[in-house]
Amino acid sequence: MKRKTFGPVTSQQVAQHAGVSQSAVSRTFTPGASISPATREKVLQSARELGYRPNALARSLNTARSRIVGVVISCFDNPFYPHVLEALGRELDALNYHLLLFVSDRDSNVDRIFDQIMQYRVDGIVLASGALSDALSEECHGAGIPVVLFNRTAESEMASSVNTDNRAAARQIAEFLLAGEHQRFACITGADNASVNQLRLDGFREALRARNIDVTVLAGQNDSEQTAQAARQLFSSGTPPDAVFAVNDHMALTVMDVARYEFGLRIPQDVSVVGYDDVGPAGWPSYALTSICQPVEVMVQRTIGLLMQQIDSAVMAPEQIVIPGTLVVRHSARRPRHGVVEENGQLLFRSEEVE
Repeated sequence: MKRKTFGPVTSQQVAQHAGVSQSAVSRTFTPGASISPATREKVLQSARELGYRPNALARSLNTARSRIVGVVISCFDNPFYPHVLEALGRELDALNYHLLLFVSDRDSNVDRIFDQIMQYRVDGIVLASGALSDALSEECHGAGIPVVLFNRTAESEMASSVNTDNRAAARQIAEFLLAGEHQRFACITGADNASVNQLRLDGFREALRARNIDVTVLAGQNDSEQTAQAARQLFSSGTPPDAVFAVNDHMALTVMDVARYEFGLRIPQDVSVVGYDDVGPAGWPSYALTSICQPVEVMVQRTIGLLMQQIDSAVMAPEQIVIPGTLVVRHSARRPRHGVVEENGQLLFRSEEVE
């Protein structure tokens, strides 16, 4: 019969029940610790009977490691980030680390939640939303907590980051649309303070300016309704665009819906739409969105690898990792006569710009 207890069972109670030392209980629940199979089984049997669960936070006081990584995300309506979160969870779990999620205000500075993060004695932080201020970067560095920015560029010299080459990928989108003989271009941007948003706009604009072509820029702010309003403004103008680049798929899909269902436009005959991220719905037949593929699994592996390297070595040497993106060609944009190749069952665009 299980022993009835009031309050959490302690490791000392398990040790007494199993007839072993308290350190034996600790070693039983510490991955890789040395303990005989017989003693381990005795401890586990007592733990099951008493309903004992080790306290990871209490154990971190002794080991100086919580084996917890804090992850900060805000834009859950963007399908890219739930995918990222799932991949981060799998990668950390394989290393016997735990993910602790913190939800920040949409694209805001994360200083406000820093105190919450520090209360959990996290071993490291992955920042996938918001901006990292110099003050917060210095505080993390002083506390010995490595920070890796995911899909964000590091303005501070003390933070690491993992990104696709946003500027080059956006230039490639412009080259693709130019090769498709489009004439009137628009770009719908995301949050004003998101570094990748500015890099994507800059790359797209640079490639068009090299041909003396102007681009109409409107803000969607990563919000469906604001993006819809921007699309309505574009398509109701006297000279509507025949090519629209939205800086993420979340907004590109909204642009497609407005074009089709509110203005009766044909895609891609009347207007081509290109996005960035290549999230799941981009591949659905109802959208078939041409988009830059961000290799999430590779980006997550590099992010966690970089974070673990800094945790294990206690050396916080900032590193900026840039991974090439790939322009996946589907039916949402007119296909140019040249530059489209088939690789591994997908159509990709290879422009001279990125060779």
